[in-house]
Amino acid sequence: MSVPFESIRQPLDPGHALPIYRQLYERFKDAITRGALRPGERVPPVRGLAGELGVARGTVELAYQLLVSEGYLLPRGPAGTVVSPQLSGRTQAPPLVEIDPATVERSVPGVIAHGPTIRPFQLGLPGLDAFPRALWSRLCARRLRQQSAPMLAYPEPCGYGPLREAVAGYLGISRGIVCDPAQVFICAGYQGALDLISRTLLEPGQRFWHEDPGYPRGRELLRRAGGVPVPVAVDGDGLRVEDGIALAPDASFALVTPSQQSPTGVALGLPRRLALLDWAASSGAWIVEDDYDSEYRYAGFPLPALKSLDRAGRVLYTGTFSKVLFPALRLGYLVVPAELVEAFVRSQQVFPSGCAELLQATLCDFMQEGHFARHLKRTRSLYAQRRQWLREALEDRLGGHLRIAPTPGGLHLIGAVEGDDLAIAHRAHADGMGLQALNAWCVENRREPALMLSFTNVVDQQTAARWAERVAGAMER
Repeated sequence: MSVPFESIRQPLDPGHALPIYRQLYERFKDAITRGALRPGERVPPVRGLAGELGVARGTVELAYQLLVSEGYLLPRGPAGTVVSPQLSGRTQAPPLVEIDPATVERSVPGVIAHGPTIRPFQLGLPGLDAFPRALWSRLCARRLRQQSAPMLAYPEPCGYGPLREAVAGYLGISRGIVCDPAQVFICAGYQGALDLISRTLLEPGQRFWHEDPGYPRGRELLRRAGGVPVPVAVDGDGLRVEDGIALAPDASFALVTPSQQSPTGVALGLPRRLALLDWAASSGAWIVEDDYDSEYRYAGFPLPALKSLDRAGRVLYTGTFSKVLFPALRLGYLVVPAELVEAFVRSQQVFPSGCAELLQATLCDFMQEGHFARHLKRTRSLYAQRRQWLREALEDRLGGHLRIAPTPGGLHLIGAVEGDDLAIAHRAHADGMGLQALNAWCVENRREPALMLSFTNVVDQQTAARWAERVAGAMER
């Protein structure tokens, strides 16, 4: 047998998971796609190859038949079987280009939860060990068993009806938002809600306010949809509305996190809330309210949503289940003013959310049967404990070198540091940590250097101490 067939003539493995004929098929296919077997080249006859490999003729014939059916081989009668000439110029794979993961990571603003890896201090992740996976599996399995023929048809484009009702009821009780289920749209997380808003209302060239510092991906999504970002500073009372009016009074949107500003954790004061609503009502602008981490507050009572104060119908309210349940669920919701329902329905019919109805139905059961409320209550207590563990560990190890800000809620701590927070975060990322520099979330208004450190997956005091030691190492270097 010639050199191109060396890999094919190697002994086959009877104990392999793939049957013998399939192993032989894969060897030929690999040799053809790599260019080791060229178009027009004759392959060994069935009898000869079967004898050389010590297998039955039928096994080789089956492999050849499969390769012929897929267009890799072409039988030519007495002339034998050849690699299909039609593959000429298509079999040599392009050279692989190695991509440095660090380069990809730097192209994304910050290290916000991406992929299955769980990094210490990583923002955007709830306590994944705390989610009741066994219960969720039972609910999901029950839904699968109950599937009928209509449930296999196309899903409702605006979201599973009973889930929209459950969300409307939950928001009425927990956030003071009175809305009809028809105003609720199920989306693929917060970014899915922003995508729906941009497809429905945003026109290229329109300006929008965004908080500075603020959530990078929300800003970037609207920018890529054609919006023109206008950074507006944030202070101890939240977004400086007067600055936004001075910078861009004609802006069409304001992207805000009023209940718990992302990432600083401050709340938008009542005078500024009213000023923001007045500006939107008088200018015809829309306010996109991201109710970021509003479920988790450890001091005082949860603040009402900005949407609950909206009398002119200018607020588009968004929320997500990623931080409360788990991010892989990719389910969020958008509440729109009543007069916009028809326009958003048309958008969803053209650009459906892509949220699997099985997961929507499972989440609906999770809420309606009281599991959601119990999970929230449990995780509030759990996160308060983990927050304290991490705070104590950081203060014990770093003392005055990392000063924790007194934020009332949220899922991360903010610690002021001396020196360059961007450089510290870069070293921490290289060491496998997911903490972030506060100034990485800033556009124009640079802040006092600080680190943002999630505590949700600090499972015990020993973990907190180990992680604090790693932070100290990044800071000392």
